[in-house]
Amino acid sequence: MYPFSRSDIELLSNCKLCPRNCGVNRIAGELGYCNSDAGFHISSICIHKGEEPVISGKKGICNIFFSRCNLQCLFCQNHEISRTKGTVLNKMMTLDDVIQKIKETLLFTENIIGFVSPSHFAPHVKIIIETLRTEGLNPTFVYNTNGYDKAETLKTLEGYIDVYLPDFKYLDPDLSLAFSQARNYPEIAGAALKEMFRQKGSTLRMSDEGMAESGLIIRHLVLPNALDNSVRVLKYIADELSERIHISLMSQYFPMPQVRHIPQLNRVITHEEYEQVVNAFHQFGFYRGWLQEPESNSHFRPSFENDQAFEV
Repeated sequence: MYPFSRSDIELLSNCKLCPRNCGVNRIAGELGYCNSDAGFHISSICIHKGEEPVISGKKGICNIFFSRCNLQCLFCQNHEISRTKGTVLNKMMTLDDVIQKIKETLLFTENIIGFVSPSHFAPHVKIIIETLRTEGLNPTFVYNTNGYDKAETLKTLEGYIDVYLPDFKYLDPDLSLAFSQARNYPEIAGAALKEMFRQKGSTLRMSDEGMAESGLIIRHLVLPNALDNSVRVLKYIADELSERIHISLMSQYFPMPQVRHIPQLNRVITHEEYEQVVNAFHQFGFYRGWLQEPESNSHFRPSFENDQAFEV
C-alpha cells in the first residue's frame, strides 16, 4: 500500500504530473514516458557539494537523486541515473528507508535537503517532507528541477518547497525538440517559472550564515553553438519576471559520450562564447547570482558509484 494522500493516489492513477501527460496508472505499475511506477525510485541520497554556494555551503546539501527523468536531454551529465531506457542506477526504497537515510545524511550537511529531478515524483516529495516535519525535522527544502514542470503541479507544492532551483534550458523550440524531445519546453518552462516566481518573488532570503532559506534561483547552462538561445533565455527572464532574480550562469557543459556523434554538441564552449552570454547578463540588468570559470567543465561532473559524500 502506498503512503500517499487520496488526491495524490488519484493523480498517480492517471498520471499527468508532468507535461508529457501520459495518463498511465502508475499505482497499478503502468509505465509512461519516465518509465517509473509509483515506487520510491531513488539513485542516491548523499551529501553533495556541487551546488551554488548559498545551497551547498561548506558542509554540502543532502541531495535526493530520483531515478530517470521526464526530459531526456541528449547531453545529460547525470545520464547514469536519468535514462528512461536501458540500465540505470536505481534503488527501490520504502518511505521508511528514505527517511532513515535522510536522517543519517542530514546531520553532516548545512541542514538543507535537495530533491533532484523531482518533476515526475511530486507526490513523493510531499510525503517525504510531511513525514520529516511530523518527526520534528524542518530543514530547508530545495526543488532542483529541469524546468519541464506543469504549473498546476507546482501549485500543489506551495508551502512545501522553500527554494526553487530550476533550469531554464531553451527558448528555441527547435533546440528543445532536437536535444530534449520537447518542442513545447519554452512555453512550459516559462509558465513554470512564473508560478515559482508567484510563490517566491525575486528576493532570496538568507540565514545569518549566508545560506538560502527561501526564494528562487534560475540556472542556465550555456551550450556550444547556441548563443542566441542563451541570450533569449536571459531576455525572457528580465522581461517576463525580474532582473532582480538570482541567476546561476553555467559554463560547465562537457560533451558526454552519448553526444560524440553530434557535431553541434561535441565540444566544450569557448571563453568567447561564455563571455558574450555574460555580457548579455549585464546588459539586461542582472546583478545577482553566480558566474563560473570557463574551465569549470573539467571538474563539475557527478559520479554515482556510491552513496558517500562527493564533490563535483
